[in-house]
Amino acid sequence: MLTDFDKLLPEGILFSIKKINDMNLIKSDMLKKLIYNRAIEVTKMGTKNFISRTALIAFLEDNTIVATTDI
Repeated sequence: MLTDFDKLLPEGILFSIKKINDMNLIKSDMLKKLIYNRAIEVTKMGTKNFISRTALIAFLEDNTIVATTDI
């Protein structure tokens, strides 16, 4: 079963890099690399980058590996 990130993440439309870092979700350096490599969708406002809640959930779901008990 996949983690339900929709229930885990706080409400909001856009999150700053600092906010995502403060949630201990993705460190700011890693997030900047993901943005630079276009691995995550970003909304640019002026000079600041924001990640939408929808894009963040999609990224987390796409990069979550389901644990199996078949060992």
